[in-house]
Amino acid sequence: MLGAIAHTLHVILAAAWLGGVVFTTTVVSPALKSMGWDEADQSRVRSVIGRQYAKVGTANLVLLLVFALLEGALSGFGPAHYFEYALLAVLFGLVASHGAHFGRRLVELAEARKAAGNSEKAQMLALRRRRLQRLSFSISILNILISAAVMILATYARQGEVSHARSALA
Repeated sequence: MLGAIAHTLHVILAAAWLGGVVFTTTVVSPALKSMGWDEADQSRVRSVIGRQYAKVGTANLVLLLVFALLEGALSGFGPAHYFEYALLAVLFGLVASHGAHFGRRLVELAEARKAAGNSEKAQMLALRRRRLQRLSFSISILNILISAAVMILATYARQGEVSHARSALA
């Protein structure tokens, strides 16, 4: 019974994490772009949303790891568990670097560009910001792909255990 509860929470947390990442990448970011705000205002709003989401997202990611480990401990650690744990470690790294570097740096570049007016320096800053934003988006897509793999592995881990149990009963 405890294994089934751990598995259910494991899958729910993986789905919530994946849903949050997909939502922020495919809904929040495009919506902010369509607001017509200047880059500095858009970056500040995105940064505020990112900081708020980081609180919820971090709690979700930590709980996901806890329940992934608990499920592994209850069902016997297998290759799918270890692969999921490796992917979760990568996700923790991506999330930490994305929040610590990209959000802050994009705001700084947008504000510096706004202060530079229409100068050549402003054009250079805008180019640097667009490049950094493309890299940030690429990391978000990587986050989605890894999160989808974690979701599949979270679901598979229990199915593999159930398949083994059925084989043993047959």
